[in-house]
Amino acid sequence: MQFSAAQIAQIINGKVEGNEAATVSSFGKIEEAQAGQLAFLANPKYEEFLYTTGASIIIINDAQALRQPIHATLIRVADAYSSFAILLDAYQQLISQQLTGKEEPCYIHPSATIGENTFIGAFAYIGENAVVGNGSKIHAGAYLGKNVKVGQQSNIHPGVKIYHDCVIGTQVTIHANTVIGSDGFGFAPQPDGTLKKVPQIGNVVIEDKVEIGANTTIDRATIGSTIIRSGAKLDNLLQIAHNVEVGNNTVIAAQTGVSGSTKIGKNVMIGGQAGIVGHITIADGSKINAQSGVSKSIKIPNTAVTGSPAYDYTSALRSQAVARNLPQLEKKVKELEELIRSMK
Repeated sequence: MQFSAAQIAQIINGKVEGNEAATVSSFGKIEEAQAGQLAFLANPKYEEFLYTTGASIIIINDAQALRQPIHATLIRVADAYSSFAILLDAYQQLISQQLTGKEEPCYIHPSATIGENTFIGAFAYIGENAVVGNGSKIHAGAYLGKNVKVGQQSNIHPGVKIYHDCVIGTQVTIHANTVIGSDGFGFAPQPDGTLKKVPQIGNVVIEDKVEIGANTTIDRATIGSTIIRSGAKLDNLLQIAHNVEVGNNTVIAAQTGVSGSTKIGKNVMIGGQAGIVGHITIADGSKINAQSGVSKSIKIPNTAVTGSPAYDYTSALRSQAVARNLPQLEKKVKELEELIRSMK
């Protein structure tokens, strides 16, 4: 498919400088793009490539000044990065809309409800009383258990497993091999030292416009629901335990683990490999640095923490600076001790 500069500008509300009829059929990085490709410039570090790239069309910021002539057609926007993201989303939706129908072999239980303009990939399994909303895509090898509900325009990628009774909202994306609704980690110690499994009879509820990366696991609740609120973005390789609640528009980076019954507020940012203990609360707007170990509740909104155990970000940086100077401080202390002894 080809798109003209005029068509692209209309999608991203941009202003064309150059040939409005210039066309592109693919995307490229500004430093590598060739004729017929579209690129963007948002980071000033890459400005030099604006004048050497082979791209036919380039999206740039309104404020970007030109130091020399360029051959490409420009589309000026308020924010090139955000506009490029909008364009990619529109392109992806266009491609996705072309994917409809049912591939064979697949299994759809007679009691399941499949909406209009959906796609069911080969070897997918749609269980008893499951519901797939209009426009949703269930890709190859995905599994939807009994009573699972998937809302409209959601995208369930290959190999995703969604256990019984779980609920997926509208415009949700779940990437390959993620598991939704596996048993929570609940075992009761017995007098003889053995561990008795506590049945996990709740579910997982994923609200609208959530994106979940590949190979992430979200456990079902013991009772009630594990909840991922609308707009949350979860990276690859996360462990979200039973009865956790992740707030609206919260972002969690890869390899983070959240223990059971912890409540994470909205607009929280959690860096990669963070560990969060169970039964605590994380206030709205909190920022948890990568590899932090959070062992107690963060009660004040917009708090930033780092370290293990995690504590105030600014204080932690000061402590690190002091720690780097410890050898010199030790030397000064010894010199002072020698001086004091010589004065006796």
